[in-house]
Amino acid sequence: MTIRLPHGTYEPRTEPAAFTAGGAPLASRTVFSAAHVVADPYADVSPDAPAAVDWDATLAFRRHLWSHGLGVAEAMDTAQRGMGLDWDGAAELIRRSAAEAKAVGGRIAAGVGTDQLSGPVDLAAVRAAYEEQLALVEETGAQPILMASRALAAAARSPDDYLTVYGHLLRQAGDPVILHWLGPMFDPALEGYWGSAGPDAATDTFLKVIAEHPDKVDGIKVSLLDAEREAGLRRRLPDGVRCYTGDDFHYPELIAGDEHGFSHALLGIFDPLGPVAAEAVRVLDTGDTAGFRALLDPTVALSRHLFRAPTRFYKTGVVLLAWLAGHQDHFTMVGGLQSARSLPHLARAYELADGLGLFPDPQLAEARMKSLLTVYGVAQ
Repeated sequence: MTIRLPHGTYEPRTEPAAFTAGGAPLASRTVFSAAHVVADPYADVSPDAPAAVDWDATLAFRRHLWSHGLGVAEAMDTAQRGMGLDWDGAAELIRRSAAEAKAVGGRIAAGVGTDQLSGPVDLAAVRAAYEEQLALVEETGAQPILMASRALAAAARSPDDYLTVYGHLLRQAGDPVILHWLGPMFDPALEGYWGSAGPDAATDTFLKVIAEHPDKVDGIKVSLLDAEREAGLRRRLPDGVRCYTGDDFHYPELIAGDEHGFSHALLGIFDPLGPVAAEAVRVLDTGDTAGFRALLDPTVALSRHLFRAPTRFYKTGVVLLAWLAGHQDHFTMVGGLQSARSLPHLARAYELADGLGLFPDPQLAEARMKSLLTVYGVAQ
């Protein structure tokens, strides 16, 4: 059997790769998957209305990730934070996911930002917004991830403003947090974050925040898509502060590491790659770096495709693959973001994912992809 795609015909796999749930806990690396949200396809909402979430399907997907031994990074940009999911929706998501994590023994961290703000604000308002969200996350028992803030990027006038705001928050935090540096390829509003247009000066400010509060920083998540910069940055971290790669282009080499160290992981691509990522880390736990790379290296082509510019729309491909894999019953996204990628892009994502054996039921994935193609006018 073949499937007709916009760029030609393709012969799908007939059997999936064998990645089963369960197994020994991941030992050599701490690995989080940033998880997507499942929209309620029957809600009568407009693209700019508050998100309507299918809570049952959303939580079921998190249980899927936990079943493979991964942690969940909740209410991050993969969950369409700031691209369809507002603070009220994110707060509810954090509460529900944290409760589910407690019920099943899953690890969870959650994003702390300032997205309840609108319009021009000053630094005092930015601090207050961060404080409100930090209090909620700590109350749920999730580990806080201090996300980069659009409001702070707009209000700050110098690196010292970042040092002041982050220092204030870290002194308040009850337990060590993860700091998140999200590059402008993921969110153009974060251009010049840390008060400098140049990455070297920004890195120095970032490291100064950590150096002044090392006991309050569990680790840093770096999403700059620059493997050399990340490797250099992690070598400059204080002892005990981890680097969590957020580089969806170079994650196998960064997680594997070099003679100077390695990165842990907090990745959006581990939403569709959860089972293979967990299996690869278990192989790495045995000391078999070559086996780890053999499992994970072939996935990079799919990740680079999903995260191609404009990178912030990678969520569309992530949700497509969740639908094709049977984790949800529809290809609908909050904010109507299912329309953010072209049909050829989606078709290529299907082809690459199928080639990797990511679909538990290849026949279901094929049938669903054919139905999507038919809607677009590609007769089968």
